[in-house]
Amino acid sequence: MMETMFELLPDKNCSLCPRLKSFIDENREKFPDKYNAPVPSFGPANAPLLIVGLAPGLRGANFSGRPFTGDYAGDLLYATLLKFGFAKGTYEARIDDGLEMIGTRITNAVKCVPPQNKPTGPEINTCRTFLEQEIKDMQTRSLKIIMSLGLVSHNAVIKATGNKLSAFKFTHGKTHDLGDKLILIDCYHCSRYNTNTRRLTIDMFEDVFKTIKDML
Repeated sequence: MMETMFELLPDKNCSLCPRLKSFIDENREKFPDKYNAPVPSFGPANAPLLIVGLAPGLRGANFSGRPFTGDYAGDLLYATLLKFGFAKGTYEARIDDGLEMIGTRITNAVKCVPPQNKPTGPEINTCRTFLEQEIKDMQTRSLKIIMSLGLVSHNAVIKATGNKLSAFKFTHGKTHDLGDKLILIDCYHCSRYNTNTRRLTIDMFEDVFKTIKDML
């Protein structure tokens, strides 16, 4: 049974980050039939695994309203989650495809789509309030492992858990003890660019999930 929680999420018309608000407004005019709002997390609140990405992709989560849904990164992520039993159903790149997370929740360090997929430092810091609350809530339940997809996510998680960046260097495949019985594991982001340049291969990506599976 999926356990839900009240999610501290920016208002649909959140203006905490003026640049992001302006970008969403522009896309609401261009694509009025798409989601175009802060994207909520996906998966049960009592999951032992939380996957943290960077931010919604313009034609992915920003269009669909679900993290990693509708772009290449999601194609790879959800296929891998299904393969390792962290999800069930069929991923069809749309929010109503019936896909269900198993012991896994997916969120982003920044809830709103940024221009060129590059949030600024102040925007990341502003949105970290929501990540902090989500991690704290999940820790009161069953959270054991956080998987960070990329450096921005890594840094956001380190700060959100009250740790110092200097003590935790991002390294693909490395696990970090964050204290309070919480483990962080780093992974290169599953973007098309990273896979095309072979910075991240499918084998490398799956190895991280094998490590998580063993730890859980």
